Amino acid sequence: MSTANTPGPATMTGPSRPVHRRLVLAICCLSVGVTGINLTIVNVALPSIGKDLHASVSSLQWTVSAYSLVMACLLMLSGSMADRFGRKRIFQLGLLLFALGSLLSGLAPSAGWLIAFVSVQAVGGSMLNPVAMSIIVSVFTDRGERARAIGVWGSVVGITMAVGPVLGGLLVSGIGWRAVFWISVPIGIAAILLTQRFVPESKAGRARAFDLPGQVLIIALFSSIIAATIEGPRLGWADPRIIGLIVLAVLALAAILVVEPRRSEPLIDLRYFRSPPFSGANLISLVMTASLGGFLFLSTLYLQDIRGFSPLHAGLMIIPMAAGQALAANLSARLVASQGDRLPLTLGGTLLAVGTFLLVPLTEHTGSIYLLAAYAVFGLGAGMISPPVNHTAISGLPPDQVGVAGALAASARQFGSGVGVAVTGSIVAGTGAGFTRSSPTAWAVLGACGLATLALGVISTSSRAKAAAARNGRQIATAPIPAHQGHPAPR
Repeated sequence: MSTANTPGPATMTGPSRPVHRRLVLAICCLSVGVTGINLTIVNVALPSIGKDLHASVSSLQWTVSAYSLVMACLLMLSGSMADRFGRKRIFQLGLLLFALGSLLSGLAPSAGWLIAFVSVQAVGGSMLNPVAMSIIVSVFTDRGERARAIGVWGSVVGITMAVGPVLGGLLVSGIGWRAVFWISVPIGIAAILLTQRFVPESKAGRARAFDLPGQVLIIALFSSIIAATIEGPRLGWADPRIIGLIVLAVLALAAILVVEPRRSEPLIDLRYFRSPPFSGANLISLVMTASLGGFLFLSTLYLQDIRGFSPLHAGLMIIPMAAGQALAANLSARLVASQGDRLPLTLGGTLLAVGTFLLVPLTEHTGSIYLLAAYAVFGLGAGMISPPVNHTAISGLPPDQVGVAGALAASARQFGSGVGVAVTGSIVAGTGAGFTRSSPTAWAVLGACGLATLALGVISTSSRAKAAAARNGRQIATAPIPAHQGHPAPR
């Protein structure tokens, strides 16, 4: 990840050797693909985990949300470490921690230990996505090739997320829920070895300083929002602990807006958000992954707990979503390279909304054909959105800002997934009604996320938005943050 104010390009270190760019791209795709699978493969195992470990609905929510929460909190820090200590080195460390967390998660004796080990997984995962983006950017120097490479990378992430439920169903039915974690161990080891052999080492021209206040505030903000959303229905929204979490979130957000602009090298450079494409891409990342995370969480509970399907049967039912996501992701990557970001974003938002609203009237006896069609439409929408989000996020920014911009978009993506699970799970668990009576509200909320994606796609890709992004990029490039702490950034 390039630093926010590095004047020059990243520097390559180590012995000079030919760089096989497509192979490097494949390794990056393999490494971040395993995190994409993990985001969805665990969902199919949730009912089995709940029965085996006697876990409550809130514990199952934490199992999924803890991964996304830790990832969201640490992505920027991990990118900064990669700038300082070397991207290849941090990338390999991330793979090692991810594999170790996966191994321990499969051995967890209780829900509490599982949540803790999943958090270890997430610490490693936070070192993969933003660093992979920086490696790709440093290897693909041509703007057109870079756009296509980022599109491929984004599509692979989407495809692996779609494959997760099917693979999870096979593993849970054939071996058990613990296998959904163990599958990542050999992949992680293979990726470590391939990275050592083929990925060149690189660092930022000047390492980014560690912003402790910013890191603490981000953790406080994200954690308090997720915790309040998950625990609110159980404890009651008037409970002093929930009120305290809400107050903490508000204070943390206010502090970020006051403190970060005055830092010499802030964790979050608020100047980026003056770019409509960048702000739009982050919001799209948040609402799209919130919709996807909530969709998979609700679908898993519905198919296994309400319909009584086995994990394998449930995974097979989601194949149309996986196939639609894979097909649309590939098509979207091509559209981004040839047509730009607007078409895939708006089309994806529309399909996302339609697919989710189709599930609002869901009952215990809804026909399988209807379900398969809704899943396919939703998958097409999710796949169509994934590739252009990364490209939109860096639109108009100077080349040395790409890594930071990518990390912020990735943080929004991870936080959105956690929010989606927390919100939909709380709606279903908090109404006191049966699943089929309370789930229409949850499905409608997810459908609204699709409509928001459509609107944001139109706004953030307009000619006015692109012009504003170009102006903002020039201002950032010519007026870097001052070198001394305590002074406001130039306006």
